[in-house]
Amino acid sequence: MQHQSNINGVNVEALMETMEAIRKDPSLGRFEFRAKSEWIDGGHFRTRIQDFYGAGQEDTSREQPFILDGDEPPVLLGENRGANPVEHLLNALVGCVGTTFVFYAAAQGVKLDAVRYSLEGDLDVRGFLGLAKDVFPGYQNIRITLHVESDAPQHKLEELCKLAQMRSPVFNSVANPVPMEVRVEQMSSAAQMA
Repeated sequence: MQHQSNINGVNVEALMETMEAIRKDPSLGRFEFRAKSEWIDGGHFRTRIQDFYGAGQEDTSREQPFILDGDEPPVLLGENRGANPVEHLLNALVGCVGTTFVFYAAAQGVKLDAVRYSLEGDLDVRGFLGLAKDVFPGYQNIRITLHVESDAPQHKLEELCKLAQMRSPVFNSVANPVPMEVRVEQMSSAAQMA
């Protein structure tokens, strides 16, 4: 199948080469992403994201870490020093679903002129606050709308949207149970973040 070299800002030839390399050596598809975070005060926290393992080696391409601040709005006792954690989740979700949509569109030769996303998530804080045992502490519902400008027919865009949901790591991490381990380790007051 012949591909244009760049569709939607995606180097399709490199994408196909990457997929073929992983098909030949599945170990190249194993990644470990990492984040280090520290509490500042109140609801304010700061996360640093830099290194990760992938494609068979430690990645050193990022000279500086990405810094993400999080906080709560004043109505939830914060000072708006960053988006709150559930808003960060919406951002991660749209970033992953959107990227998956764009990459699969490029791989299939579908040119996109513009894509905008709308997300809404319903959350009842009574679950977080422990005020109602029958209220789930996380999102009860999340709605994502992709507003797409393209010459592709509607049925093709819907097919790509379904594919994005099936293949998006963040979508699937949210939509399906993921084994998690959380532990606490006491550190001395002089200890610094590594």
